[in-house]
Amino acid sequence: MDALDVARWQFGVTTVYHFLFVPLTIGLSVLVAILQTMWHRTGNERYLKLTKFYGKLFLINFAMGVVTGIVQEFQFGMNWSDYSRFVGDIFGAPLAIEALVAFFLESTFIGLWIFGWDRLPKRAHLASIWAAAIGTNLSAYFILAANSFMQNPVGYRINPDSGRAELTDFPAVLTNKVALITFPHTLAGSFLVAGSLIVAVGLWHVIRNRDSADTGAYRFATKFGSWVVLVASAAVLFTGDIQGKIMTDVQPMKMAAAEGLYTTESPASFSVLTIGSLDGSREVFALKIPYLLSYLGTGDPNGTVHGINDLQAQYATQYGAGSYTPIIPVTYWSFRFMIAFGMAAAAIALLVLWSQRKGRTPRSRWLLRAGLAMPVLPLLANSFGWIFTEMGRQPWIVFGEMLTRNGVSRSVSLTEVLTSFTAFTLIYATLAVIEVRLLLRYAKAGVPDVSEQPPTDDTDDAERPLAFAY
Repeated sequence: MDALDVARWQFGVTTVYHFLFVPLTIGLSVLVAILQTMWHRTGNERYLKLTKFYGKLFLINFAMGVVTGIVQEFQFGMNWSDYSRFVGDIFGAPLAIEALVAFFLESTFIGLWIFGWDRLPKRAHLASIWAAAIGTNLSAYFILAANSFMQNPVGYRINPDSGRAELTDFPAVLTNKVALITFPHTLAGSFLVAGSLIVAVGLWHVIRNRDSADTGAYRFATKFGSWVVLVASAAVLFTGDIQGKIMTDVQPMKMAAAEGLYTTESPASFSVLTIGSLDGSREVFALKIPYLLSYLGTGDPNGTVHGINDLQAQYATQYGAGSYTPIIPVTYWSFRFMIAFGMAAAAIALLVLWSQRKGRTPRSRWLLRAGLAMPVLPLLANSFGWIFTEMGRQPWIVFGEMLTRNGVSRSVSLTEVLTSFTAFTLIYATLAVIEVRLLLRYAKAGVPDVSEQPPTDDTDDAERPLAFAY
């Protein structure tokens, strides 16, 4: 083990941990805005209760996401200074816009939304949550644009004197075809997570508190969340299909690794199950669906999909001696876990809708247990998706331009990286406990009572204490 190994583990752990909060923040911000819009247009108190209820869960998650996200920025300079020096000119623009525009738009209007209940006009208050949601999604786009440069470098040139990548075409970076499809795919995955949380909490209250006066609100929440999950699942499949074709074009080794495809095939079969040799160099047993991989990768059932061994030989000739193959078991299984967990969440959503057909009230303990597992399933799907995306790119940190081993900080010792890795892991474990306990506490508390209106008086606004809705 050396500093490079630990630095990779640290970045991987902190990134996956941070991304547990990101999809819920992205999806729930929009869904809360939709619920408040429904209340604004109908005046139905049910939607106001759900807005405040799920809005509280959104705020808890948002706060934790901000705390963990800050660490990501520092790691570039701490453990990956050579990488930061190489891509700093490229990354600077989208990340600066993300911080100065999107994040401040998001945080400013979230503040107005929190403190604006009963203070701002209803339309202005509604606009504030929509502005925050837009800021959240813009923030995601600029970050994904930066990440997509690592997958498919565009809009740059290599300075022969400094050896750095220099930005030559910023619009090309923002319209990178990898970013253009990764963004909607990520959004779909985020709505899958947020919808699952809405279903889980609503279903728990429907089954455990069947005689509650707010049962109607919870029943609506479970149906609303279930439909969100189903629509998001369809969007994930649609965007994932396009993403697979683009990945085959710009990173053929990643597609080959995802399928355990060692030799070039035309047509290529989709691997349902492949068992490879211990060294990952050949296929031992495989269960396949004919023609499917060719269609997923190229759009043509008879299309050619290049194999791992052929691509390794090609890259060795193109880039020099060395291994250009990712860890096959990691890419192969993470790709399948991503699909399996996402499909499981969609299946549970269907069961939830079926259990409430024609006004029925669900009572099954098994359904309750499945519903409570729902938020975890798409979170796992998202996490395995990103593990596949980043591990499938290896050994490149910027595909075709910089190897991961060349991006690590040269002056950071193994002891220093181990120390920071241990500290971050302990802190994040503590934050995870706090996050889960807060979410469970407020989820169990149920929707708030909104029937009591604040008393009217003649106090001047400048002297009136700021109302806090939560």
